Amino acid sequence: MNAKGVRRGLGPIAGLVALFSGLAVAELLTGLSASFRSPVISVGNRFVDSVPRWLKTWAIDTFGKNDKRVLLVGIFVVIGLVALIAGHLSATRSARWGDGIAAALSGLSVLAVLTGRKGSFLGIIPSIVAGVVAAVVLRWVLGHRRTGDANESSRVTTPTSAGRRNLLKAGVAVAALGAIGLGLSRRTKRGVAVTKERLAVVFPKAKRPLSAPPVDPAETTLGLSPLYTPNDDFYRIDTALVIPQVEAAKWKLRIGGYVDTPHLYTYEDILAMDLVEVDATISCVSNEVGGDLVGNARWLGVRLDTLLAASGIQSKADQIFSTSVDGFTCGFPVEVLDGRDAILAIGMNGEPLPALHGYPARLIVPGIYGYVSATKWIESIELTRFDEAEGYWIPRGWSALGPVKTQSRIDRPRGRLKVEPTVIAGVAWAPNIGITKVEVQVDDGPWREAKLGPEVSKNCWRQWWISWSPEEGQRVMRCRATDATGYTQTPEIVPVAPDGATGWHERMVFVET
Repeated sequence: MNAKGVRRGLGPIAGLVALFSGLAVAELLTGLSASFRSPVISVGNRFVDSVPRWLKTWAIDTFGKNDKRVLLVGIFVVIGLVALIAGHLSATRSARWGDGIAAALSGLSVLAVLTGRKGSFLGIIPSIVAGVVAAVVLRWVLGHRRTGDANESSRVTTPTSAGRRNLLKAGVAVAALGAIGLGLSRRTKRGVAVTKERLAVVFPKAKRPLSAPPVDPAETTLGLSPLYTPNDDFYRIDTALVIPQVEAAKWKLRIGGYVDTPHLYTYEDILAMDLVEVDATISCVSNEVGGDLVGNARWLGVRLDTLLAASGIQSKADQIFSTSVDGFTCGFPVEVLDGRDAILAIGMNGEPLPALHGYPARLIVPGIYGYVSATKWIESIELTRFDEAEGYWIPRGWSALGPVKTQSRIDRPRGRLKVEPTVIAGVAWAPNIGITKVEVQVDDGPWREAKLGPEVSKNCWRQWWISWSPEEGQRVMRCRATDATGYTQTPEIVPVAPDGATGWHERMVFVET
């Protein structure tokens, strides 16, 4: 192969090596200081913050818990394609192409850092270094060098086997940098530290421990959602591309704003308070009728009204505004502190909160959707006003108030059935109100009242089931719930935006002999 052909072949590969070398160094720097920001995560966060509501909803509906992984993979795919193009143009035209593309990507990530959550000038350093490293490595691999003629400074010298050796060295270098980045990254170390710390946490006994859970009907009704959703199966919806790893030993909760006495609490301070247990169902406003973005758990924590009363809420405050360590914000009315079991939670189903669900602390507020209340990895609570501060989702078109809609769901049966007696079963919820009745209809038949499972709390969902002897053919089942106020679910189909979906859940099955 002639020199031109060798150069063309090396170009795209060199581009990949160069750009990912820059990212490896940037991630190493990011791990060394809490002030630095990852270029990739910063761009990803800005993308999440900027996309329209319909695209967010589509991503959640399509990818579910994997939406963040899909986005990160997509970002790396785009970076890879840009790297291939940069390497090709740098090898076949001019080194300035590689320099320019590296600078453009660096500038994009700098902009993402400065305009993103918790942006700072220190945070842009990894993005700048990534661009410089990428440009230098690309020139090195392709053998760009200055000649005596200033006008020839960006031309490519004839590559030889030394160019290939340079590429091999660069490949080894980027692999080594990646390994160093992972090994020394403070983020990785924090993850290990948090895992060890969680395993060592011993909770004091709750001041008001709840009774032992009743026998779970799901144990005898295959396919029915369990009374308590296992932590590993609990839905996750948030804006964090990378799960914050917060060490409880370094964590602090600040309470301020329109209060008489601001407070700063440590994790040990919270453990020393009167802890309470709360059985509560929480759900995402993006949960479609019949969806699985809902779960029930036994939470442990400090009552929010007690916590805030210690600071003294001033009369002009009408919003409880909370902020996460990653910059996410949300707010709900002060009037929600109406005696309901709202808590600063530190435990979930008998263990410390998993990092995925907000360790070391998060808010749980029964009766309102998570987008206005359930702040994970919480670091501050401000008493403020709705005309002075808006939570993350409000400028993006969602309602400022988010009361949970009374809902029900059919869990089973699914797919194909035999003509033999079976059970239709599911769950229904109206947190902070309670469920009093669930009815089921098959095709256009009469509505039949289902048997309800135990009511461990008005904040929790209730399981329900009803016997059914299906007839051959295609059958459509639907359910509706009635809550403790006497309200029965409306059949009107309303989408999730801006404040939660409504409608009856329907499920189609095929019955055969």
